[in-house]
Amino acid sequence: MTTTLEAPPRTAPPAASASRPNRTGTLLSVLAWLVGILFIVPVLWMLLTSFHSEADAATNPPSLFAPLTLDGYANFFGAQTGASPWPPLLNSLTASVLSTALVLLLSIPAAYALSIRPVRKWTDVLFFFLSTKMLPVVAGLLPVYLIAQGIGMLDNIWLLIILYTSMNLPIAVWMMRSFLAEVPVEVLEAASIDGCNLTRTLRTVVAPMVLPGIAATSLICFIFSWNELLFARVLTATVAQTAPVFLTGFVTSQGLFLATVCAASVVVSLPVLIAGFAAQDKLVQGLSLGAIK
Repeated sequence: MTTTLEAPPRTAPPAASASRPNRTGTLLSVLAWLVGILFIVPVLWMLLTSFHSEADAATNPPSLFAPLTLDGYANFFGAQTGASPWPPLLNSLTASVLSTALVLLLSIPAAYALSIRPVRKWTDVLFFFLSTKMLPVVAGLLPVYLIAQGIGMLDNIWLLIILYTSMNLPIAVWMMRSFLAEVPVEVLEAASIDGCNLTRTLRTVVAPMVLPGIAATSLICFIFSWNELLFARVLTATVAQTAPVFLTGFVTSQGLFLATVCAASVVVSLPVLIAGFAAQDKLVQGLSLGAIK
């Protein structure tokens, strides 16, 4: 009996298109770097201009290698005018932190009811929340002003806290609902069997699981509140003046003091940058939660 030896199967040479994914990934990486540089260059230019004198900052074309000075920051902190920026900064911090805390206190139970324990016609409820953002802010400015004037709440920090809470609540409910929808129902059923009520379930079971989502929602609401200008500009004067309103005071009829404005912009942006840097890991997890099963 004779046996025949079969030749091993021949493998096809790798296709020429195998290197295309690598090239595509490289091109996308380069494009991402270019977009990132495009966004960061104005910020770096603002930071550099803040360390120039007013004469060097106003040159055309701008002087890149002009001598550095802290005059812009000194002017922002009242070296010439004597106006202190600390009350507006504290007002912005108070309004942003308290309104964000109120938003979380209200949005988490609402999102829980719309995702884990859905109410009847929950889609209509979500659409109602979204419809409140369809009205331009300026359209509601006059009624809000008249109401605040009637109840004696003009130039009051608590009025801004209430307004910022109502403005950010729909966004927070939508965000928290998407995060809470990822919580396994089996975990909640196990907590219910163990005797946890709704408050304890939210505090000890749900909140730790959606902590990245809570951090992302908090940071976004904080940024929106910190940057809000229109209501703060119209409804406040001196007592409840916020940092963005104080920042506009450097644009005067005498001209635009570019170095001082850049210095003020850097200082006003620092709290948001610090908050984003401190919560960057939670922010990335929260914004990507639900994208990958």
